[in-house]
Amino acid sequence: MFDTLSDRLANTFKTLRGKGRLSEADIDSAAREIRIALLEADVALPVVRAFIANVKERARGVDVSKALNPSQQFIKIVNQELVSILGGETRRLRFAKSGPTVIMLAGLQGAGKTTLAGKLGQWLKGQGHSPLLVACDLQRPNAVNQLAVVAERAGVAVYAPEPGNGVGDPVQVAQDSLEHAKAKQYDVVIVDTAGRLGIDQELMRQAADIRDAVSPDEILFVVDAMIGQDAVNTAEAFRDGVGFDGVVLSKLDGDARGGAALSIAHVTGRQIMFASNGEKLDDFDAFHPDRMASRILGMGDVLSLIEKAEQTFSQEEAAKMASKLASSKGKDFTLDDFLAQMEQVRKMGSISKLLGMLPGMAQMKDQINNIDERDVDRTAAVIKSMTPAERQDPTIINGSRRARIAKGSGVEVSAVKSLVERFFEARKMMSRMAQGGGMPGMPGIPGMGGGAGRQRKQQKQAKGKRKSGNPMKRKADEQAAAVKREQAAAQGGAFGLPADADAQDFELPAEFKKFMG
Repeated sequence: MFDTLSDRLANTFKTLRGKGRLSEADIDSAAREIRIALLEADVALPVVRAFIANVKERARGVDVSKALNPSQQFIKIVNQELVSILGGETRRLRFAKSGPTVIMLAGLQGAGKTTLAGKLGQWLKGQGHSPLLVACDLQRPNAVNQLAVVAERAGVAVYAPEPGNGVGDPVQVAQDSLEHAKAKQYDVVIVDTAGRLGIDQELMRQAADIRDAVSPDEILFVVDAMIGQDAVNTAEAFRDGVGFDGVVLSKLDGDARGGAALSIAHVTGRQIMFASNGEKLDDFDAFHPDRMASRILGMGDVLSLIEKAEQTFSQEEAAKMASKLASSKGKDFTLDDFLAQMEQVRKMGSISKLLGMLPGMAQMKDQINNIDERDVDRTAAVIKSMTPAERQDPTIINGSRRARIAKGSGVEVSAVKSLVERFFEARKMMSRMAQGGGMPGMPGIPGMGGGAGRQRKQQKQAKGKRKSGNPMKRKADEQAAAVKREQAAAQGGAFGLPADADAQDFELPAEFKKFMG
C-alpha cells in the first residue's frame, strides 16, 4: 500500500546523502518533495501541513546543523514525525477488571467487520483468552451465517440466536450475549454490528443503543484503508455521532495510496490499534506506529518478524535443528528436517511479506513481488515423493530414482536434481554457520566456536619453535629460556607488576574491586 510513498521518500533521501552540511535550500527542497509525496498518497491536507512544519522546524535546529551526518539526522526526524502522526506509542486493549470484556465493532458498509471479528477472536484466543463472537448485524443478508462460518474457521464460539436478514432485535441480542458469556465463562465478547454510512441516522441510533445496552470497554471503528479521505470524513461523523476508542485498519494489503492510515489517527485523535493486511485469519496483528513508520521508510520491521518466528517455532525444535547442523558437516540434517523447516516458515505467512520485513529489501521490491509462493508447495511435493531412505540419505538418489520421484511429484527430472544439489549447498552453508565458520568469506560468529582453519592455526602457534636436533644447541636454548624466566620473575608478575604487589595499592573502579581478593 505504501510502495509509492516509500519510493518517493527514498528518492528524496538519496539526494541528501553524502552532503556534509544541509543548507536552507536543501531542507526546503526535501520538505517540498515530502509534501508532494504525502499529498499523492492521499494524506489529509491538515496532516501534511502539520507534518512538514514540524520537520522543517526541527531540521533547522541544532541537531541537524551540528550532526556528523546531517542527512541521517534528517531521516531520523522524518521517521519520528511519521511515528507521531501514526499515533505515537502502541495502544493496547483495555480489559475489564471483572466480568467479560466487551468489544464493539462498528464501521462502514463493506469495511470487513465480520471477517475482522473472526481475526480479532483468533488473535485473542492466541493471547490466552476465551472470546465469544456475537451476531448483531441483523440487516445485511446472510451476515449471521457469515459470522458463524468465520467463527468456526477461527476456532472460537459464536452467539447467534436470531436468523438475521432483517429479523430480530440487535440491541436485545447484545444484552443477552453478556448473560450467555457469563454462564459459559467467556472472558471477551466481540459484538459485530451492522454496517452503516455516516448519514444513516437510523443505523447510527441503533449503534448508540447497542453501546448504551452493553457499555463496551472498547469501541473499535473498522475502516477500509483503501478508500482514502472518505474514511476520515466518515470516521469523524461516527466519532461525533456514537464515539469510538480506537481504529482498526482493514485491507492494508491493497494497492491504494494509504492516505487514510496516515491521516485518521491525527484527524480523529483516536489511535490505530489493529491492522489487517490480508484475507487469511492470520493476517492480523496489533498496530505499532514505530514499526509502520520503519516500513514506510524502507527500514524493514525486524521486531514483527521475530515475534512471528517466536509464535511459530518452539525453542526445543530450534535447539534440535541447531545440534543437527553443528554435527559433522551437518550430515544429521536430512530432507525430512528441511521439509519441517519449510512448513514452519510457511506457517509464518507469505514468503514475500516476510522478506519485505527485512531491512533493505525495499530495493528488491520487484523481485520480492515476483516470488511464486507455489514453489514451496512444489518443493514439498518432491520431498514427499521420496522414500524415507532417500530423505535420510539423498546421495543414493540416482537416475532411475530421480525419474520415479519426478513422476510422483509432477515435475521435471531436472527439478529433482536441482533440489538435491541446492539442499547439499544449503546444508553445507548452514552447518558452517552453526559451527562458527560464518558465511563464506566472513569470520565465524562470536561465541559459536571457531572455524577449523583458525583452530589449526592456533594449534600450530601453540606448538612454538621446533627443538633443534643438535644436543649442544638444544641445551644452550634451554639455558637461555631459563634465564629469561628468572629475569621475568625478578621484575614482577604476569602483567609486569611487582611480585609483591597488592590489589589494594591501586585505584581501581568500584565495579572491578569485587573481582579482587
